[in-house]
Amino acid sequence: MVVYEDILREFQRQRVKYIIVGGIAVNLLGLFRNTADLDILVEMTDVNLAKVVSILKKKGYRVKQPEDPMGIADKKIREDWVRNKHMKAFNFYKEEELKEVDIIIETPVPYAKARKNIRHIRGPGLTLPVISIGDLIKMKKITGRTVDNLDIKQLKMVQRLGGRG
Repeated sequence: MVVYEDILREFQRQRVKYIIVGGIAVNLLGLFRNTADLDILVEMTDVNLAKVVSILKKKGYRVKQPEDPMGIADKKIREDWVRNKHMKAFNFYKEEELKEVDIIIETPVPYAKARKNIRHIRGPGLTLPVISIGDLIKMKKITGRTVDNLDIKQLKMVQRLGGRG
């Protein structure tokens, strides 16, 4: 997690509304999963998304998509990307450091729903908002990827053993 600490601290400082999902969430929920990217679910308001894009750009991240990254902060453009380009996530990367941040756009568990079951995991000087196990399982079910199916099995085992969420 230290890899993305600078971004997460800036999110906290600017009061970005986000939740950590994906492989890093799996790790924070007590399992080990080799992953390099940070997947985030964010409140899909233009203001909140503009903060996220500004922070990532300031930290030297670029986009893979042939689009202006600030377009994600415009509801009409964002809806067009989902409808016509079938965009599920917007990817930012920092090639020289092998870092990637995916903003999840289309998901069966939107931010407002995930926020109700959020887990707060404390680190040194930083509290991380992490998706609940149940909501993460719902997100992973739709991918059909082998790695996500393995995550689901392990997450269900954690639930049965008394893990919250």
